Amino acid sequence: MFGGIGTTEMVAFGVLALMLFGSKLPEVARNLGGTYRGLKRNVDEFKREFQAVDTYEPPKYQSKIASDEPQIVESSAPKFEIPKDEDA
Repeated sequence: MFGGIGTTEMVAFGVLALMLFGSKLPEVARNLGGTYRGLKRNVDEFKREFQAVDTYEPPKYQSKIASDEPQIVESSAPKFEIPKDEDA
């Protein structure tokens, strides 16, 4: 479960935690668990957002008439024209 951590290391870690935190150890463990849960929830939400964006494909063509050949839809915004120089 813990990879390369053996029983001796786990006991040493437990003794060290008791020496550092003493009676506040349950509160520290609760805070650490809450922080871990929040971090995991944020990472999962981030992954879901990327998967949703990855699967979305915007439509490229719209057909105005019922035909087999799709037609490209022009933008309804006015085209940019370079302003004429009035000083000349």
